[in-house]
Amino acid sequence: MQLQETQLTVGVWPGPRPPPSTVDSVLYKKRSGAVTEQPRMREDCCPLSWKSTRTIMPSLVGVALLTLALSTPTLAFAPIGGGGASHVTITGSALLQKVKETCRAVAEEAGHEFNPTGSSPEELVQACLGPRATGEVSGAKFHSALQQIYAQNGLVDRDFVNSAPHHFNSEAFYEGRGLITEGIAAIKASIRQENFQAARETLGRVLHTLQDFYSHSNWVELGYTEPYINLIRPHLPLENLADVDTATCTDCPSASCPNQMLPEILKDKTLTSGYMGLYSSAKPKGKCSHGGAGDLTSTAIPRGGISKDQRRSDNVLLHNAAVTAAGDASLQLLEDIRLSAGNNNFLRMMGIARSSVVCFVIDTTGSMSDDIKEAQSVVYDIIDSKKGTQDEPSEYILVPFNDPAFGPMVRTTDPEKMKREISKLKADGGGDVPEMCLSGLQLALTGSPSSSHIYVFTDAIAKDIHLKDSIVALIRTTKSTVSFFMTPTRRRRRSLKAASFVDYKDLALASGGQAIEVSKSQLPQATDVILDSSTSALVTVLQRARNAAREETFPFVLDESLKNITIYITGSSITFTLTNPGGVSQTQNQANGKLGTIQTVGNLRRIRLNPDRQLGRWKINIKSPQPYTLKVTGQSTITFIYDFVESFGGPHPGYAVLSGRPQAGQPATLKLSAIGRKGASSMTVEGVGLALVSGPEAITHSTLTDMGNGDILVTVSTVPEGEFVVVLKGTDKVSNSEFQRQSTTQMSVSKVNIQATVGSSVEPGEALALPFNVMTQGAGGTYTIDARNDKNFHMEYPKKLTLTTGKPANATLKIKPPASTKSGTDVTLTIETKSSDGANSNYVVLRLSVVTKITDFYPPLCEVVTVLADDCPQDVSQCGPFRWALTANLTDGNGTGIESISLSQGSGNISHTALSATFIQAQYNASCCSQIVELVAVDKAGNVGKCYRSIVHSGVPPALSLSMQLWLCLLVSVFAVRP
Repeated sequence: MQLQETQLTVGVWPGPRPPPSTVDSVLYKKRSGAVTEQPRMREDCCPLSWKSTRTIMPSLVGVALLTLALSTPTLAFAPIGGGGASHVTITGSALLQKVKETCRAVAEEAGHEFNPTGSSPEELVQACLGPRATGEVSGAKFHSALQQIYAQNGLVDRDFVNSAPHHFNSEAFYEGRGLITEGIAAIKASIRQENFQAARETLGRVLHTLQDFYSHSNWVELGYTEPYINLIRPHLPLENLADVDTATCTDCPSASCPNQMLPEILKDKTLTSGYMGLYSSAKPKGKCSHGGAGDLTSTAIPRGGISKDQRRSDNVLLHNAAVTAAGDASLQLLEDIRLSAGNNNFLRMMGIARSSVVCFVIDTTGSMSDDIKEAQSVVYDIIDSKKGTQDEPSEYILVPFNDPAFGPMVRTTDPEKMKREISKLKADGGGDVPEMCLSGLQLALTGSPSSSHIYVFTDAIAKDIHLKDSIVALIRTTKSTVSFFMTPTRRRRRSLKAASFVDYKDLALASGGQAIEVSKSQLPQATDVILDSSTSALVTVLQRARNAAREETFPFVLDESLKNITIYITGSSITFTLTNPGGVSQTQNQANGKLGTIQTVGNLRRIRLNPDRQLGRWKINIKSPQPYTLKVTGQSTITFIYDFVESFGGPHPGYAVLSGRPQAGQPATLKLSAIGRKGASSMTVEGVGLALVSGPEAITHSTLTDMGNGDILVTVSTVPEGEFVVVLKGTDKVSNSEFQRQSTTQMSVSKVNIQATVGSSVEPGEALALPFNVMTQGAGGTYTIDARNDKNFHMEYPKKLTLTTGKPANATLKIKPPASTKSGTDVTLTIETKSSDGANSNYVVLRLSVVTKITDFYPPLCEVVTVLADDCPQDVSQCGPFRWALTANLTDGNGTGIESISLSQGSGNISHTALSATFIQAQYNASCCSQIVELVAVDKAGNVGKCYRSIVHSGVPPALSLSMQLWLCLLVSVFAVRP
């Protein structure tokens, strides 16, 4: 199993290892003998356990499911040698299986079947969103969500290569579980606040650590086949751990022994893991090593290693067992998160959504009354016209700004709530011309999911223009598209400088959006752009910008899959001729021509092609004495996602996603996923290149390495100078037609690099230290450092660093959220560096989760106390007219309190007494045809408790004739085990 991790053994404790935090402090005391273990619920007292004994069965993922998994770069997360499974294949299989299970549950609850027409992500998403929604839907967001999880999973091998707890090396069991416990709490808190990207990133890291336990410990050597559930149940003790003085392994000079465990370790079922040393061979006497060429401890007796990262001839059975256990453990963790979050939020975390988020950033100063009314009208139109289709937005976001205030951000999936919120906006205040436009935009970029469509309405220049570089960094990181609708009033037009509008134009172009300048009376016509882009599966075929006053012809290819094709041209004094592959042309003077309809408003020309347009190579010739932009879009499920990556070395080398700009003077590397109409097999990628948006049409070509399933490692030897985009060309096998696609977000290279890592969440009221380093391949000297966060939390960092060419300069940033910060708050932190002459700059964008320390690790208790099924017939075919009922008692003891009670199985009706009570009674009533029920109780800390009952194969199941004595015994046990 390529769970490629290596560790540096920093030191050896002379006795039992102290715990890293209070999470395992009680358990640590039990292990060291300081206290005795408190008894849990005793079977002799309460013979019927409160929790379900149902377990997640081993994952048997078929070929159809595996074809959904995104493959990986040659070195990043795939086996280096020897074959076997990797973190990505294990994670991908578990995620895809859990998504399918969740989609099926949602479909059954809605009363329709879940029947994907194929195994591609597109077909899975289409089936999951329901057959009642018409139209096509792209699988790109699902792909992106998977890639974010995979990327963070892989980064553990780079950023925490020397951390034993992150890999369960060196017997760091308590510390490793502490990381898992902290991570699960952060995931659940982030989901509660709808910060799904933060949840995904943490999930990737937690899954890496959890999976490493099965490869790096002797769990499978001890004969265990089920996952160690105690790793994700912090209220359960870690049992039978080897002490630091306990020898665990035999010597293996050949480093290829099938099982190095000492006989007494196997007999006593003692748990241990391999020690790892990158720079030292020292390890406690008699201890196992991790093994491998990078582990120096593997040369110290006992030699060898117990890592099952790779499948070799001597460890095939153990490797396969570790892969199975790691996969099942991943499923258990995902199920816990799903039950805590609920089906809909779990799917939202996984990127299962109809279309991109629609976000409005609106100036509410005194002169904006007409603009606000038009924005309101557009929102109403989007909601009313797209309801029930795949084009219905998955989320709505509203950010008002004024001067000096901006926000708060309103975020909702409820279209009626969005109508109510935007109807509350009133034009008021302002005074001086500049407003806090970029502050509002920054809030939208940090609060919206990636690839959102953001529309800014304003009639004033930006007072906070100092945020421009930060906005560009956020645009590049989130790949969101920003369009400006600017309506300068007569009073303001006299004060408006051309350069200020250029600032908005620069930001729009950097994101692939539009900068539209119209009068207030023309605004209703211009907002058709919003309706065009508020759609599922929106793709860009071509986008270019020109500053020189010259004539130029732009070719582009239209394929059979494209629908609703629209061409946008912004600029003044423009003439153009559009020509199709058959030679038919239409000019700007023909509003309704043979090729389409042309709408002109302000500086915008919008050309909507006729539905019967020809396939193949089109061209548009444009003449203008002024700067202009050109954009060709359409609706198609043929698309791609990408990230610029950089290689990293060490025992397990790979590729890490770049947060900032690629390095100048070096080849650029991209990891690209091509997405076809019916998966990767339905398309052929023929070329990937980089093209200047504002320069010649020449495209820098590249070398492609096919990783399978549509994943491609792209190496570009010569990167263009200036702002560029990614261009993809290929053939759609479904229609046998050529296609071309282009990324929207512009990128450029830099000679300076900045790198930082988020290792953990931060508690409210506590400071978190974030180390970062800056290095330049250009001229050395003084570089400024500027850091911002979207919550305005207090930060301390050096404002300047002195760099020497080729040598990293290390520094630390400290950030402290107020004690009143709500748990689950997501903080977006941008760190920028710039040379003294401004010639070189770069940035890194980080996400921090603020999570209150969890003290309640115990799940709610749920006990079935009565089952009334006397009327249910033995013959299930006669079940129709009959019903059965169940009563359950629930409590969270002295924990945080039960927050929700729901059904994870069963199609009946459930009711319950007030959740605010210490003891809650739930009533369930169902048809005798629905013979299984599982109640799920989630407390305010996200802990999940369940109780399960089945009346299958029994006409009248034996009632759980629990007396009040047993129920009281249960409660006594609960309060006894809670701290």
